[in-house]
Amino acid sequence: MREPARGHEPWLFPTARGTRLSADAVEYLVSKHCAAAAKVCPSLKEKRITTHCLRHSSAMELLQAGVDRSVIALWLGHESIETTQIYLEATLAMKERALAKTTPLNGGSFRRYRPDDALLGFLNGL
Repeated sequence: MREPARGHEPWLFPTARGTRLSADAVEYLVSKHCAAAAKVCPSLKEKRITTHCLRHSSAMELLQAGVDRSVIALWLGHESIETTQIYLEATLAMKERALAKTTPLNGGSFRRYRPDDALLGFLNGL
């Protein structure tokens, strides 16, 4: 996608007349480009991709990049950081980094649980 030439308007993606895109127009563009992407990545066909998904993904990317939650709240236009918290579910990688900064009570180190083959075979057979 090429970004259209911008004038003095504050819109990142203006309409052909240089005005702001409507919510319906944005949804249409997301659906259109998701369908095009699904031709290359078929797993997208089973997923419901919306502008809200993009908003959530952006918030998570900012969080993982170390941006403060209050800044993310401002960027999303939330009046309260509690509203932003809904978007910021911790990922497994974030949880592992937090655990890596701690020390167990017995002075050892944390290890990721690795089930044995018998347990995996049982669970796969369910």
